Amino acid sequence: MVAGPASTFRLAPGAGNIHTQGMIGVLLMGILAAPAQPVAHEKADQVLVLKGERKLTLLAHGKEIRTYMVALGGKPVGAKEQQDDHKTPEGRYVLDRRNPKSKFYKSIHISYPNEEDKKRAAARGVSPGGDIMIHGLPNGFGWLGGLHRAKDWTDGCIAVADQEMDEIWALVPDGTPIEIRP
Repeated sequence: MVAGPASTFRLAPGAGNIHTQGMIGVLLMGILAAPAQPVAHEKADQVLVLKGERKLTLLAHGKEIRTYMVALGGKPVGAKEQQDDHKTPEGRYVLDRRNPKSKFYKSIHISYPNEEDKKRAAARGVSPGGDIMIHGLPNGFGWLGGLHRAKDWTDGCIAVADQEMDEIWALVPDGTPIEIRP
């Protein structure tokens, strides 16, 4: 078929309508203006844990950038007092190192015990304990996902699902302060 004055190319029936042409133009501009790569997420400069709400929040410049539901130590009420009490500490600490080969799916160490924790434990004649982490699920149990939060189960650590741990790992640099509140 030969194109002549009687046959014109149209994008769609009715594409000659000014409103349709305008919409197509707007859609094309939106597609062309979209960033070619996803926007990088802002790094956290503080972590806040609210034990009573089972929430861990990443903050950047005082603004919430992510919040996760967590599982805590098996006896979550009250601050950690000694080794093997299965309590999650309360206070101000620093996320000071990470372990990609943990027995859990990745872990970031919390600088518990601080000087106050050590003094309280010494006054009671007990060890304050240590090795408190933010970590994923035990290796091989990632399939549990968020189901792990049905019961507080750690020895005093803060647990998240493995996918959440990947986000925290990427967004929280070593040296980030963490505050754990009741």
